[in-house]
Amino acid sequence: MAPPQAAPELAAPSTKDGPAEPAIAPQLAPTEARSAAVLPYVWMLAGALSFACMSFVAGTLREECPWQWIAVARTGLALLFALVIALSSGVKLVFLRPRTLWMRSIAGSISLVGGFYALTHHNVSEVLTLTNMFPLWVAVLSWPMLRETPPSEVWVAMAVGIIGVVVMQQPFASGTGGGSSLAIAAAVLSSFTSAVAMIGLHRLKEIDPRAIVVHFSAVSLAFCLVAVMIFPQETTAPLDWQTAALLLAMGMFATTGQLFLTKAFAAGPPARVSVVGLSQVGFAMLLELSISRRKFDLMTLVGIALVIAPTVWTLTRRAKTA
Repeated sequence: MAPPQAAPELAAPSTKDGPAEPAIAPQLAPTEARSAAVLPYVWMLAGALSFACMSFVAGTLREECPWQWIAVARTGLALLFALVIALSSGVKLVFLRPRTLWMRSIAGSISLVGGFYALTHHNVSEVLTLTNMFPLWVAVLSWPMLRETPPSEVWVAMAVGIIGVVVMQQPFASGTGGGSSLAIAAAVLSSFTSAVAMIGLHRLKEIDPRAIVVHFSAVSLAFCLVAVMIFPQETTAPLDWQTAALLLAMGMFATTGQLFLTKAFAAGPPARVSVVGLSQVGFAMLLELSISRRKFDLMTLVGIALVIAPTVWTLTRRAKTA
């Protein structure tokens, strides 16, 4: 994120003895500039935690609901919550314009549908590994879409984070991962289209993030309802209060995560912000450890460290260079 621009210098009034001393433009205090520079990364961390919680809850629902209805619940509840927040805050909603908003919403909707299909047809760890490789796509797409060449340190941070994801998950080396090749393809598609959506967010700085979330939630709900109609549904148990509570919690986590993610990518450089997004995998692993009592081996713990390290490095380095 570029540091806040200083106000232009005020014209100096002239006197009979010559021009007066030029007025000094107001400047932000160093601490304020530093805080403004680091905020997108803090927002992305909060969004990553929210989405990790959402993914964890969705994983527990795979035996209770068809994947289409899990996706409908996620988007429908997110739309409801986001609409209430936007209307109560007096936010002006947008629909037809600009076109970039539709690019963001359509790409994000494809990513969401593909991600939920993969989550419910393949091991969650493998899916998270694939879907969280979108920072590489963001870096590549930043060239043609934003004319922005990522600095070398971003590539290093992304490389370390992605290596950490692979080390932590170890999904493909043993050949024991469950699920179908279609689910793997859906996760890869989700990763690519997520990168397109992230780039779109960076070009929507003039629109309130709450309005962007409402638009995306409405479009993604339409995509999920189409998925209900065209894809076969597996037989599941009848809906009970516990399942309903989990669906509600998933929708709340999704809304919170979407708001934070939207603010982060609208305010910060996509390549840098997306590196911080890799922490979602680490958060998900911590949830499995604390709630599911999953045991992690040494290589998994090394992978978590490799994911968290570039996140912390990006936060501290960006604050120092602001």
